[in-house]
Amino acid sequence: MTTLDTSAVPAATPLIDRALIERADAIGPILAEHAARHDRDGTFVTESYDALREAGLLRAAVPLELGGSGATIRDLAGLQRTLGHYCGATALASAMHQHVTCFTAWRYRRGLPGAEATLRRIADEQIVLVSTGGGDFTHPSGEAVAVDGGYRVSGRKRFVSQSSAGTVMSTMFPFSDPVRGMRVLNMAVPLASEGVAVANNWDVLGMRGTASDDVVLTDVFVPQERVLADRPYGVIDPPLQVIASIGFAIISGAYLGVAEAAFAEAVKAGGRNSDDPVAQRLIGLMRSRLQVAGWALDGALAQLGDDPTPSYEGFLAVMTAKAEIARAGVEVCDLAMQVAGGSSYFKGSVIERCYRDIRAAAFHPLTPEATLLAAGRHALGVAAD
Repeated sequence: MTTLDTSAVPAATPLIDRALIERADAIGPILAEHAARHDRDGTFVTESYDALREAGLLRAAVPLELGGSGATIRDLAGLQRTLGHYCGATALASAMHQHVTCFTAWRYRRGLPGAEATLRRIADEQIVLVSTGGGDFTHPSGEAVAVDGGYRVSGRKRFVSQSSAGTVMSTMFPFSDPVRGMRVLNMAVPLASEGVAVANNWDVLGMRGTASDDVVLTDVFVPQERVLADRPYGVIDPPLQVIASIGFAIISGAYLGVAEAAFAEAVKAGGRNSDDPVAQRLIGLMRSRLQVAGWALDGALAQLGDDPTPSYEGFLAVMTAKAEIARAGVEVCDLAMQVAGGSSYFKGSVIERCYRDIRAAAFHPLTPEATLLAAGRHALGVAAD
């Protein structure tokens, strides 16, 4: 497959930067051309990243004055949604870079150290930023030990998407402070640092082209100036509320795009038997589920705004949208297989790949079930964990 007709897909919000979407659609056939091979072989979507660089999309979230496109959170969610129409692995992997870049721009607007230098490197060199936030979240793995000038860190980080292409890893380590107790240190660690190794162990059901290998850090020195935050352990504190809200709003766009790709293929297949009332109903159900999922994401993005402040309510809005997309996405991909029939059961089918890729949405924190628990606790006034 080299093109995708999404004319039947419910329209995305009109408020996003259409130029970014046009650039994504322009390189879409390149992504689609290589998607099946990378999925089959479990190899990184290298050609996609070459195309993203050529189109200038890796610097989309960098502010205009620093050489980027100044994309908002809403823009980036729309961008990843569009990329998901062509290759889910590309959309998800690059969403990790985009959300770290977007948060770095958030830090830049507040004059926080190191942000401008990082953004300039992204603009000038289009380096790739890698995140371990989903695997670490409130209880990161590993250990940080204080030494002269910084810390020594060791640990194994899982689900590190685009690890083979990354330049700098945004990661977290627990630190036992003798006075304050257990803390979480957010750090920027160059992947070329001595003691950092990519495990090359990504062999999974779906999203196989993301290269989400483990990264093993052994006694890696991190200077104090690369410590970006010092936060309480085990808590969704204000900085994490912002990081997660930005990150999962953008990541959710990628998964919505995957579900829309399955729907578009189902409409194409259903068109061969458009008078069948069963196919008509199933396609109508898929369209409705996608429409509501899109509204959920639009609502969360509207609540966040372009420059969010820490808010647990905003965090819950994004988690609710992500959970809705995860549930709707699975249902849509299942129904798409029913409409398309046996052809969708074969390897190489777009629907078959979407069917597997969409399953990954449920594993990002908070899971759909944990989201319901958090929302219920919040409504009842029970303190969050």
